[in-house]
Amino acid sequence: MMRSLEAHGLVNTGTVHHNLSTAALYEAVVRRGEGQIAHLGPLVVRTGHHTGRSPSDKFIVREPSSEGRIWWGAVNRPMELADYNRLRLRMLAYLQGKDLYVQDCFAGADIDYRTSIRVIAQYAWHSIFARNMFISPNEQELATFEPEWVLLHAPGFHASPDVDGTNSEVFIVVNFAEKAILIGGTNYGGEIKKSIFTILNYKLPSERVLSMHCSANLGRDGDSAIFFGLSGTGKTTLSADPCRLLIGDDEHGWGIDGIFNFEGGCYAKVIRLSNESEPEIYQCTRRFGTVLENVMIDARTRRLNLDDDSLTENTRAAYPIGHVGSAKRDGLGPHPRHIVMLTCDAFGIMPPVARLNPAEAVYHFVCGYTAKVAGTERGTGSEPEATFSTCFGAPFMALHPSVYANLLQSKIAEHRTECWLVNTGWQGGPYGVGNRISIELTRAIVNACLSGALRDQPFERHPILGLEVPTGCPGVPAHLLRPQESWPDPAAYTEAAKTLMGRFRGAFEPFADRVPSAIAQAGF
Repeated sequence: MMRSLEAHGLVNTGTVHHNLSTAALYEAVVRRGEGQIAHLGPLVVRTGHHTGRSPSDKFIVREPSSEGRIWWGAVNRPMELADYNRLRLRMLAYLQGKDLYVQDCFAGADIDYRTSIRVIAQYAWHSIFARNMFISPNEQELATFEPEWVLLHAPGFHASPDVDGTNSEVFIVVNFAEKAILIGGTNYGGEIKKSIFTILNYKLPSERVLSMHCSANLGRDGDSAIFFGLSGTGKTTLSADPCRLLIGDDEHGWGIDGIFNFEGGCYAKVIRLSNESEPEIYQCTRRFGTVLENVMIDARTRRLNLDDDSLTENTRAAYPIGHVGSAKRDGLGPHPRHIVMLTCDAFGIMPPVARLNPAEAVYHFVCGYTAKVAGTERGTGSEPEATFSTCFGAPFMALHPSVYANLLQSKIAEHRTECWLVNTGWQGGPYGVGNRISIELTRAIVNACLSGALRDQPFERHPILGLEVPTGCPGVPAHLLRPQESWPDPAAYTEAAKTLMGRFRGAFEPFADRVPSAIAQAGF
């Protein structure tokens, strides 16, 4: 194993700490004043001004080896090589004399598609974060570990836009030629995990692996299910089911032999989390090793207040997947029998559940309709904002969305996977008028999808959207399945539904010429 950091351009550093255990890193965090130990052992940290991702500060270096493959635009902004080199040198100079924390880890539970990563962090708590989120090598693997990718993390270093060609003091820069990632100006841990997700989204499709922003679990009968969805749609919550084994909560690949987790941990939203509604995740907030971002803590008793959103709605818990009692620790599963596409419909238009044929499933995958939930990204307001995020994860897709859509279509056809659209958003009117569907009802719907109970129900076409909706669902009042009947003004519902359909068409149009025509014909 290469222990010197000079090969990464780091010289004249302070003490370099290699692959410290979680306990040793806890000691460093407390000694350095980076965080506090809460009641029962979790570590509480503050991320400062940036309490969510900064999508407008993410860049990909424009260079010959990757330039022709990148999906350039608002999501993947180019940074010129000269700007990158200047920024990197200034960042390396900043880190001289500073203690550093190194974690060597893997991304990808399937060893055939595994990527080795070295995370070099300015602060000890980010080293715990990386240790939690990724897959730790065993002692034999560490002895011969060589990183394919290096992530340099220096929150204390702020870029100068006039000098460095950035948008602000924050930067997340990926260089595919050098296999290097630079992150600075922000303490938010999510930037680490999502930058690694971005490189996997670039790398794996060329190996016929569909990289997915989804959670996944496994039933007692060996039936796996994947849940697509953005933050706040219930992707993490619904996959953490005590009756099923959790494969992973956020990022997966679908390869030749089945599905596999990219990560070794979970990163869950915990605002207003309760033991009654989400017991598996709640218990993880009370464990040694869990890192809690921006969760409020009593200064005297060190007890948590998960209901307090004083700092942000986007309070987070990062914990190793082994903290979840129902976790499948090898991170592997068979080809999925079910795909559940989660949407948080802020307009109250979509039915709570609909069955999708393969073409419809790919259409909704390309559109990625949901709502940005407060606090997940910097600049998001206090109310949900309807949005379309292609592939249910546009900010992390390095290649054109058609690459992922065509892979999904082929895998659904090959494995005859059943597909469902589940709305975890509002009914009876839009946000501010109607009510959000309860987690208990959503769990009943998902259970019916996965158990096969919905197959025995009659289906009818939604009169406006054309979606195939069941007329009944065990544990769910029948009238809730027909959102057009829950609005006090049917004409207002019809008008709102037609407006939403127009937005779908607008969201799909930029990708229509790169996917089969049958996909467009299956949409709104």
